[in-house]
Formats: sequence, structure tokens, C-alpha cells
Amino acid sequence: MKTVGMLIDVTKCIGCERCVAACVEANHLDPVRADHDKAVISDGLSANRLSTVVQLTSDRFAKKACMHCVDPSCVAACLVGGITKSENGAVVYDPDKCIGCRYCMLACPFHVPRYEWGEIVPFMKKCELCEERLAQGEIPACADACPQDVITYGDREELLAEAHRRIQANPGQYLNHVWGEEEFGGTSVMYISDVDLAELGWPDAKAEPIPEMVAPVVHATPYIAGSVLFSVAGLNWVVRRRMQRMGEAESTEGKAHDSEETAS
Repeated sequence: MKTVGMLIDVTKCIGCERCVAACVEANHLDPVRADHDKAVISDGLSANRLSTVVQLTSDRFAKKACMHCVDPSCVAACLVGGITKSENGAVVYDPDKCIGCRYCMLACPFHVPRYEWGEIVPFMKKCELCEERLAQGEIPACADACPQDVITYGDREELLAEAHRRIQANPGQYLNHVWGEEEFGGTSVMYISDVDLAELGWPDAKAEPIPEMVAPVVHATPYIAGSVLFSVAGLNWVVRRRMQRMGEAESTEGKAHDSEETAS
């Protein structure tokens, strides 16, 4: 199956956030809390707001959400397979497998996954490229709602070719760079722009995929966890043994005291 993705043309974005509203509706999120999160959270992303619009300059805006990396570090970091890469390239989350370790949040180079800190039973939240809509033959809600044709959905290779075609056809309109073509091993959500996109989390230089950096930590986790559990078990045994001895001492003292009273 071909890898799908989105091409975002920053030069067309007017910052209307209709894509954000469509995302909130498609994912059955709370629009009031989503607006509140935009006001109090620096980059606007939260468990109630899986997509946001970042103002880059006085007149340049860009949509930010999960980049759906070709070689996702969040997938490599997940200990239980709670985050996986679909055959179509979308990086999706399974709450039934999640153990709440939040390694995915630490591993993501774009700092996209968010945690439901305010929920009694919290889960991680992120854009899943509208997997349910794709299964029904529809396009992602954000791309469908955009009034300026900022977001183009399709096959990643075709989108990459289209990005280079636009840049070559309009050399004065775009910087000669496709963000997401190679950074961190490539992403399925790519950008073309006339301004730098560092505020979206893109590195200044090309960056290699980082799952290999995550892997040693993931592999070491069972051993670390085992050491912690062994230490806790040992501490528990020491405390219980001490409490037992204290109880025995108190019982002995009590019996001695009762014997003295009986003798007297």
C-alpha cells in the first residue's frame, strides 16, 4: 500500500483555524476546552486540540499536528505496541494497549503527543490522520475543511513531486526546501513555505531518524524496571520484618508486664 500524507502550503494559509474546528468535531473533542487550551498552552496542542495553527510571522501561519514520520520514534519508544504505523503510513494509537508510560511524548522530536492530565483514567492523544475517514474513502477532516486549499492530501511520493514542481515553477514564492522530505528520516506531512518553519519544531539542518537513539532506552527498560521492583520488594521485606520484630518485642513486654502484675 502506498504511503499517504499531506502537503501544506504555508503561503496560502490565512490562520482561520477551520482545520482545527474540523479536527475537533471529527475526533469528538470538547470545542470549549479546545479553545481554552489554545489560550493557555504555548503551542496550542493538547488532549482536546490535536491540531493547531501557529503564527510564524505577522502574516504567515502554519497548521501543526502529528507529522506521521516515515520512521516514527514514538513507535520505537512504545514498550507495548500501543502506537503503530499503519500500512498506509498513518501513525495510530491503541488506548487498550497503552500503559501510560509517556515514552512516546519524550521520543517525539516534534513534541506532538499529549496526555489527558485532567482525566481520572488518562490516555495519550494525537492526530491519527483521520483513520476512520480514510477507511470510508474520505480525506482527513482538516484537508476537507480548508477554504484556501492549503492542505493537499494524497500519496506521499506524488505530494513530494508536487511540492518540487511548485517550488520550481515559482522560485520567488517559496524557499527551495520541502520540510519533511528528509528530516528525521522523512515525514508523511510535508510543508513548502516562504519563511523558516523552526517554530513548528523543524531542525535548522537535516536530521536523521532517531528510533535508533530510542532503542537502547527501550531495551534497557525491562532491566531497569526489574531492578526497581527488586529494590522495592527488598525494602518492603525489610520494613515488614522490622514491624514484625517490633510487634514481637511489644508482645513480649506485654506478657512480662502481665506476669509482674499477677505475681504482685
